[in-house]
Amino acid sequence: MPVPKKIPLRKCAATGEMKPKKEMIRIVRSKEGEVSVDPTGKKSGRGTYVSKTREAVETAKKKNVLARQLSAEVPSSIYDELLEFITKDEK
Repeated sequence: MPVPKKIPLRKCAATGEMKPKKEMIRIVRSKEGEVSVDPTGKKSGRGTYVSKTREAVETAKKKNVLARQLSAEVPSSIYDELLEFITKDEK
């Protein structure tokens, strides 16, 4: 009898919900302090996850959660990029 495969869960920085990693998008801060969106989830650096929903991204922006999580300044272009990824996924 095969053992069911464990689904990796991650916590959304904005909503605090635990969700499968595939339903999240990773934001990463490099050693140089550069913040970027990491759709592959493989970049090195300090990472945090946000649910792939418009509400989660807007909450993160409003509460400035990503800056706190990553201990770095998060440019608003990052939030725009996140929203682009989400709208692209919805299509």
